[in-house]
Amino acid sequence: MDAPRTTDPAATEAADSKPKFIRSRGLRFPYDTRIINRKRRALLHSDTYELKESEAVLSQIRPDDRVIELGAGMGYMSTLMARHLKVRDIHAFEANPAMIPYIRAVHAFNGVDTVRVHNALLGETAGEVTFYVRGDFVASSMADNLGDKHGGVIARETVPVRPVAEAFTEIRPTALVCDIEGAEQHLIPLMDLSMLRVAILELHPQVFGQDGTRRVFDAMAAAGLTYFPRASQGKVVTFRRGW
Repeated sequence: MDAPRTTDPAATEAADSKPKFIRSRGLRFPYDTRIINRKRRALLHSDTYELKESEAVLSQIRPDDRVIELGAGMGYMSTLMARHLKVRDIHAFEANPAMIPYIRAVHAFNGVDTVRVHNALLGETAGEVTFYVRGDFVASSMADNLGDKHGGVIARETVPVRPVAEAFTEIRPTALVCDIEGAEQHLIPLMDLSMLRVAILELHPQVFGQDGTRRVFDAMAAAGLTYFPRASQGKVVTFRRGW
């Protein structure tokens, strides 16, 4: 007869306290239900989370690029670039202060130390804005008129705005990765795009319509960046300097 099993309370507590992860593309993401809801969990498990943007980034970003990422989200793209592409110089901007500890945790758990995380927005001039944190952290934004959607507003935070010209002069990026929920129509024309080799954007025409889309394309064309269809899918568009 087998000896009866004994339970070591200390061992049980240690096992229960171990962080749980969702794995995606070989990367590890702490399972925080405020950030990873059922839909995101399924997408992460199937390696289809931000699929179009991921494919563009993996095919177009180079290890020697200096990347500026606007809208860092849960740290997915910056971790993907650092781990899979070995990019050594990434500046990730995220407005939502509730996401910053999670992004840093994602980087730490994946051994990423080449990303500088900025809790700030870029704009024309320096200042501050009110940011509305929602129960679903990823759905937080500067909009205060969404009612109880996405878990409702659970906090109001003051977020600094940095002049975009200052940030570009300081970082001198060669690559831009941008997903900022429609603000790109105003921000892209303010940028000095002349230093970029490539730009990968998720457009939001449902927010700004045809006029906003045209403003983005016109700004890219004026800077010598051409729409690159082979690395574009739907609302994710890529612009390159030279083919």
